[in-house]
Amino acid sequence: MAGERFSNRWGLILATLGMAVGTGNIWRFPRVAASNGGGSFLVAWVVFLLLWSVPLMIVEFSFGKRSRLGTVGAFVKLAGRRWAWMGAWVAVCATAIMCYYSVVAGWCLRYLGLSLSGGLAGSDPQAAWDGFAAQPIAVFFHLLAMGLATAVVFFGVRGIEKVARVLIPTLFCLVIVLAIRAVTLPGAEAGLAFLFTPHWGDLADPRLWLEALTQNAWDTGAGWGLILTYAIYMRVREDVPLNAFLIGFGNNSMSLLAGIMVLCTVFAINPAAQAEIVGAGNEGLTFIWMPQLFGAMPGGAFFMILFFLALSFAALTSLISMLELATRVLIDSGLPRRAALGVVAGLGFGVGIPSALSMSVFQNQDWVWGVGLILSGLFFAIAALLHGVERLRKDTINDGSGDLVLGRWWTVCIALLVPVEAVVLMVWWLYQARGWDPETWLDPLQPFSVGTVLVQWAVVLAILCLANGWLVRRLATDRESRRTEVPS
Repeated sequence: MAGERFSNRWGLILATLGMAVGTGNIWRFPRVAASNGGGSFLVAWVVFLLLWSVPLMIVEFSFGKRSRLGTVGAFVKLAGRRWAWMGAWVAVCATAIMCYYSVVAGWCLRYLGLSLSGGLAGSDPQAAWDGFAAQPIAVFFHLLAMGLATAVVFFGVRGIEKVARVLIPTLFCLVIVLAIRAVTLPGAEAGLAFLFTPHWGDLADPRLWLEALTQNAWDTGAGWGLILTYAIYMRVREDVPLNAFLIGFGNNSMSLLAGIMVLCTVFAINPAAQAEIVGAGNEGLTFIWMPQLFGAMPGGAFFMILFFLALSFAALTSLISMLELATRVLIDSGLPRRAALGVVAGLGFGVGIPSALSMSVFQNQDWVWGVGLILSGLFFAIAALLHGVERLRKDTINDGSGDLVLGRWWTVCIALLVPVEAVVLMVWWLYQARGWDPETWLDPLQPFSVGTVLVQWAVVLAILCLANGWLVRRLATDRESRRTEVPS
């Protein structure tokens, strides 16, 4: 398996787009854009695509290309042996998200089945959701989602590429069809005007910029370690900057299409409920309001099938990448792929069961590890600094294998802007933690407190720091067996 590669750039781009394009594009972006001024939000959103997402994607691509190892091995090789714990944090964070993200993928599959069978037609969407979420049946669909992703990862990079070649073009086509249907609804022009008309005065609001940075951090997958994992399998002569720009703009194009689809439908079908729909949250918008909107639309039953099919494809392709990341880390430590995959899939299913059975547990894990992703992005910037950002730019990125030459602007982004953005974003999210209460905000038993984040992070970070030497030895033992060397 060590010599596996994507067959060509198209295979790499499609697989990585599958990683980046997930439920966050389809259910979170429209809600966040609508909550933050529509067109004004888009301005800040594009700015942070260039100042956060693309720079971190370039770091990940270069780390994977240079090391040909998962997150732990890449950090050891490029930052040094003392920093294995940072690469392990990236892996743990992405794996923790995988455990409950499989539950989300299960929700999507369940609703796809209901839309195909007509089970949502004429039903009360709130009652349908309440009868499914956090019920034993959700565990079955969590298992189904994990099983489908495991079946793909079992065949390695070629399996991932073959599935991506089918699912990602189909996903784009589905969302384009849904967007076209939405803009042809009477009244949809109000949704388009809202989404694409900036109010320049809104840009003076710091919250808008923080929300735009957050959306980029969460829906592109930059700084998660997922791009690094797929970059292990890229061909030697690949254009790192071009790949990063293609994936960044491709991912955000999907978000924009989803925004058109959802907001035009909302403005056309139920303009009086816009505020209620936007404030419904990710699950409420997707599984409660969207079925109502499709139910009121001519031909809505057919388009509801397309919507949940697209959502299922997006969820599964992202879940596949998370499963591959954790599996690759164990492969680097010496386990065969089948054994490593079995451990990860079993762990993911078992740890995800509480999230399937309790929305409080699900939301707590989403809160803790969603913010943890920002710390992962910071660790990538620190690792690049430890290696030498200019050295990375000249020796690995601008190595003559691509058409785009990366300028010094990227060095400034990674050395200065990304660390500042990460710190500001983490402080802001912890400060405005959901359920903020001055008396309980440090209580680790409160599901949305700062305390629950700090305690869970502290436990994981302490274990990883103490295990740093062991992590390096495991990696070194495996690499020695392959007659390669881990530099100090």
